[in-house]
Amino acid sequence: MRVLLQRVTQAQVTVGGEITGAIQHGFAALVGITHTDTEAEVDILARKTAVLRVFDDEAGKMNRSILDVGGSVLVVSQFTLYADAKGQRRPSYLMAARPEQAEPLVALFCRKLREQGILKIETGVFGAMMQVHIVNDGPVTIWLDSADHGRAAT
Repeated sequence: MRVLLQRVTQAQVTVGGEITGAIQHGFAALVGITHTDTEAEVDILARKTAVLRVFDDEAGKMNRSILDVGGSVLVVSQFTLYADAKGQRRPSYLMAARPEQAEPLVALFCRKLREQGILKIETGVFGAMMQVHIVNDGPVTIWLDSADHGRAAT
């Protein structure tokens, strides 16, 4: 599982001109699922997302988590996080999980974020052509990959 977190001052996703999700201060989380992902990987990255200290404290240091600042998360499924562009002009997406596996795990990621205490979770529409509008704050962009975090607690 891969999650690309962007600290944002605002973010929204639209499908067919309709806003399906919008947040202010928090994270835009682009989420990719691969074939071997299970609830264990989702749990690891949801916990990591909740406790990651990348929000400024009163001294301007990145010392606070999204929980500390009461931030929101906009979750957008993104199979292209598993693109393989090595030596090719057209990327391969064979490492991305099929929709029937990926969709429930993306939904589980949202539930796990709520269980961690993040109160506002907004989403895109799985499998739809989406336009994602992000105002990156910092900019701060963090790459999380479950392969880097193993199954140990974060």
